[in-house]
Amino acid sequence: MARIISIVNQKGGTGKSACTANLAVGLAQKNMKVLIVDADPQSDVSAGFGYRDCDESNETLTALMDTVMKDEDIPSDCYIRHQAEGIDIICSNIGLAGTEVQLVNAMSREYVLKQILYGIKDQYDAIIIDCMPSLGMITINALAASDEVLIPVEASYLSIKGLQQLLKTIGKVRKQINPKLQVGGILFTMVDAHTNDARNNMELLRNVYGGQIHIFDNYIPFSVRMKEAVREGQSIFSYDPKGKATEAYRRVTEEVLKDAI
Repeated sequence: MARIISIVNQKGGTGKSACTANLAVGLAQKNMKVLIVDADPQSDVSAGFGYRDCDESNETLTALMDTVMKDEDIPSDCYIRHQAEGIDIICSNIGLAGTEVQLVNAMSREYVLKQILYGIKDQYDAIIIDCMPSLGMITINALAASDEVLIPVEASYLSIKGLQQLLKTIGKVRKQINPKLQVGGILFTMVDAHTNDARNNMELLRNVYGGQIHIFDNYIPFSVRMKEAVREGQSIFSYDPKGKATEAYRRVTEEVLKDAI
């Protein structure tokens, strides 16, 4: 049965989609069967693997959630794309923003995504959900379906400042909807370790949260190659196999496996 991980931060620009994509490929390289669920209407993780036609496609998470809300059978397998680097993906499109609105009046609105994953989770070792940069109903659905949350954080003061609200939301979901939900860890991303600001902010977060939440020992360095990989529709593992960011994701993958809940 799959370990379900949501990659969440309500602040944009934290490297969330890159984290989703590269953690998934890192786990796949450890002989795990991995599914990505793109739960962000911006569909960055879908586009990052070369799926640039999602806004014109009916085979997306948007259509799947609409099917569940209509109480129809879920043909999940038809919506799963098989990517060349050994992972599967359910793509997103801009229509998911409308689904967010529809969920407000839906029956069992917090559990729509969980119903979709229920029928396929036994086919995978890990399911990784790329959440939108908000704490709306789609993100609540992801948290309701997940075993744990991984929080990518830029090493900046404003990113750290926004953590408090996110952790409160996770706590509410754990108390009211999903008692098994855990915070798997906080991962620093896009770090320029040569600057005092980045080092000071990393130290600040460790001092404030290190005693209560796991903070990854490794961090993801800032890398122009990461942006190039997205443009080419590849993970960093494929695009720059020996690069610093690639090695960092290998180490983070090892930590995720080591710290499995």
